[in-house]
Amino acid sequence: MAMSAGRDDGEPMVEMNTTPLIDVMLVLLIMFIITIPIQTHAVKIDLPQNAPPSDSVIDPVKNKVAIDAGGVITWNGSPIDLLTLRQYLQQSLRLPVEPELQFQPDAQTRYVVVDSVLAEIKRAGVTKLGFVGNEQYGSF
Repeated sequence: MAMSAGRDDGEPMVEMNTTPLIDVMLVLLIMFIITIPIQTHAVKIDLPQNAPPSDSVIDPVKNKVAIDAGGVITWNGSPIDLLTLRQYLQQSLRLPVEPELQFQPDAQTRYVVVDSVLAEIKRAGVTKLGFVGNEQYGSF
């Protein structure tokens, strides 16, 4: 930091040059902003990978969970609530062979409803999950 040498009358004049201090503070602020992790809310689900078809028999039992634009949750076409969904998921997982669960939310459904249904599916421990109707989101 620089200081002036003084005036002609012999008295020292001490002034601090604050420009380097401000520069250092701005660099520290930028570094702090960059290193802060972005807070996101997500439900982590392992999505199926594209694999070549195998010779195993495909399970013919498929359950479909759909959510319409109004937020109504349906199980194979019948309206249900989250508690009933939890019970249906537990019953389907008790079967000898786990049936595939197809999930189809409407594009206009509120995110909080979709998030709560996905959270229930994850809590239940469903391993065979498929997303149906993803083409409706491609035009945004």
